Amino acid sequence: MKKLYALLPFLGLFLIACEEDSTPIDNTPDPIEYTAGTADFSNYVAVGNSLTAGFSDNALFRAGQEASFPNMLAASFAQVGGGSFEIPFMADNLGGATIGGETDANMDGSPDIGNRLILAFAASGPAPTPVAGTGSTEITNKLSGPFNNMGVPGSKSYELLAPGYGSLAGLAIGAANPYFVRFSSGESATVIGDAAAQNPSFFSLWTGANDVLLYATGGGAGIDQAGNPDPSSYARNDLTDPMVFAGSLDAILQALTANGADGVIANLPNVTDIPYFTTVPHNPVPLDEATATLLNGAYGAYNAGLAQLQQLSVITEDELTQRTITFSPGEGNAVVIIDEDLTDLTGFNPALINMRQATAEDLLVLTASTFIGTLANPADPTSINGVAVPLADRWVLTPEEQTLVENALAAYNQTIQALATAYDLAFVDANSLLNELKATGFVQADGSLVTADFATGGGFSLDGVHPSPRGYAILANAFLEAIEDKYGAVLPDVEPLNYTGLYIN
Repeated sequence: MKKLYALLPFLGLFLIACEEDSTPIDNTPDPIEYTAGTADFSNYVAVGNSLTAGFSDNALFRAGQEASFPNMLAASFAQVGGGSFEIPFMADNLGGATIGGETDANMDGSPDIGNRLILAFAASGPAPTPVAGTGSTEITNKLSGPFNNMGVPGSKSYELLAPGYGSLAGLAIGAANPYFVRFSSGESATVIGDAAAQNPSFFSLWTGANDVLLYATGGGAGIDQAGNPDPSSYARNDLTDPMVFAGSLDAILQALTANGADGVIANLPNVTDIPYFTTVPHNPVPLDEATATLLNGAYGAYNAGLAQLQQLSVITEDELTQRTITFSPGEGNAVVIIDEDLTDLTGFNPALINMRQATAEDLLVLTASTFIGTLANPADPTSINGVAVPLADRWVLTPEEQTLVENALAAYNQTIQALATAYDLAFVDANSLLNELKATGFVQADGSLVTADFATGGGFSLDGVHPSPRGYAILANAFLEAIEDKYGAVLPDVEPLNYTGLYIN
């Protein structure tokens, strides 16, 4: 008991101390001090194609332009001395445009300018459908620049250097781009010339996707132009020669860095990872027993002709197996396709065309989903596309064509990495980023997951090629991280949840 009394004075002092320290603890974190580091963001200019412009849902429209990744970067840069960021806005949120009052803007050599897609619901289920209405953007109404966002949808690397690419007169012959026509500084202007004339203090460059993408989305129907140094001889859906790409990119960077500008450059994603190639299965055909029997009978002569030529060693046993066409009752029948890499047998028999059934290694393009099952001849109910009538080359990217895409992409990305080092630029590995989006997705602050799944994943828009606004926000953060690492900057992040994963109207 005496020990207890002896402790009381100390207990009193303890209680007094507790009363004196009863002030609530402030757990508010110290404010982040943002800094530009060694970079100067006062005059930021973005150069590239549709990915830079903010293209989404198969169109360029005002809300998409506002949600472009360069506009997000500019908002972050504004916290550390960044200036205004001017955008050549479309006139509305429809995305469609006219040329001289004509709504058919799909001129030879030019990107199609139709309305954006929305997810419409019909008896057969939800499907991407152009939004109704006529766009109020008139291509011939020249905008007054200069503009900080120099993203030109549809442009290839070498086209950014082409004089007259913004020429109205050039549209009719496929030598100009309608989007650049709207805001080019003159009939002989180049995209890079107009960008460099602004004397940027900082730039972003993301170009080259269309040098490989247009070949891929066209089902490999174009030509691999490797070894051809003359891009004026290329078709729109041809693969660009890697040396032409390298020379073009070097010339672009020379122009942008001529006055000492810093910048950031991104490599190109594997185009076969995007929903445009991962959504339509190779075997979507359901058949009843009677139809399967009818089809097998119809292909019987073709199969027998193949077997005969295999016995004569004209084709291998493996190719015979690859080309033999059979159907079964039920779900999961593979479509029939044209494959130009098969042995040409038409010299032996004109009916033995280069066709086979698709396998899991073939990539059907997204637009094939609305073509398979239609009739090649409306008067013939048996002329079913993809079943009785093989799908043409443009609907399928075969393994051989995928190899050409991979080879071109590897060469382009090697050039981008090397030039990023040579010009001492920040580098964004967009290829790895979008591969991760496909493989695992990205967990957001609210616990939701953004993936590359078509229409539902939140990362891509309804064209299956371009990111959604939320996808662009994820890309913007990758650009910001690369800039911070290179220039010692501390910049505000972009919150992807502030941007939609899918426009609903």
